[in-house]
Amino acid sequence: MRERTLGSLTTSALGLGCMSMSGMYGPADETESIATIHAALDAGITLLDTGDFYGMGHNEMLIRDALRDRDRDQVTISVKFGALRDPGQNWAGYDGRPAAVRNFLAYSLRRLGTDHIDVYRMARVDPAVPIEDTIGAIAEMVQAGHVRHIGLSEAGPEAIRRAAAVHPIVDLQIEYSLLSRGIEKEILPVCRELGIGITAYGVLSRGLLSGHWTRDRKVGADDFRARGPRFQGENLDHNLALVEALRGVAESRGVSVAQAAIAWVLARGEDIVPLVGARTRERLNEALGALDVAFTEEDLAAVEQAVPADAAAGDRYPTAQMAHLDSER
Repeated sequence: MRERTLGSLTTSALGLGCMSMSGMYGPADETESIATIHAALDAGITLLDTGDFYGMGHNEMLIRDALRDRDRDQVTISVKFGALRDPGQNWAGYDGRPAAVRNFLAYSLRRLGTDHIDVYRMARVDPAVPIEDTIGAIAEMVQAGHVRHIGLSEAGPEAIRRAAAVHPIVDLQIEYSLLSRGIEKEILPVCRELGIGITAYGVLSRGLLSGHWTRDRKVGADDFRARGPRFQGENLDHNLALVEALRGVAESRGVSVAQAAIAWVLARGEDIVPLVGARTRERLNEALGALDVAFTEEDLAAVEQAVPADAAAGDRYPTAQMAHLDSER
């Protein structure tokens, strides 16, 4: 497994995003989820990404169980915090107050069964709390030994600069794929100026770019994608047409659609680590194959011709959730 550097943190060139193992995309098989985490670790993936609100804490406990017989020091656990939910699992905003930071962290440490979290980050910038206060509180936890590194998530250029002025930031976690290239205009240049890496989630656009999604695929009401604008009506037809264009390029190079999409993100820079959201060993193995894809400049140009920048139809989140994205302001 090749390595990449995110700020002062060295990690595997691919990370495993564990969100889909805890119900965000509908039911998942817990035994298969743990087997997939084990397979990722055995393949050399060292970065596991989670959120304390994934499955209302279930995801952290799943990772705890998966790591029970593994060397904790060989795994980088990245945790997002701050999202508020009610007993009906509805979203209720975000809380970045220092007292809340310490509270969220205490519960995550217990659920994960560890004495430290490697990268800790607010899931969304809380507009009601100065980001300096939130980062300052995490910095205190770094000093106390409970956190090793500080990251950001979906932050815009100004928030990134303000956060980095308080404490070194190793990475920004943000959606980045052939269908979501908004970071290239301002956010990526600011991160590179400040020496901040990118952990890219949504590299397969929640399955759209996997090559396995079909127009007639049914999703349950508990699947996040049932409300995703890019999966609706004419938007879906348009986006699947882009996928078919990408399929033509991928097959001509002897790779799968998913591998082409992941390889494109890998090629965007050594300071970018794609998070693959595989929840089965089959999908993980396909994603790992992207590491062996050696695209030429001509290949990359063909990929971008198939899926041009800003070609996606529909926002990446429903309107209410888009309002929480500091990165989109």
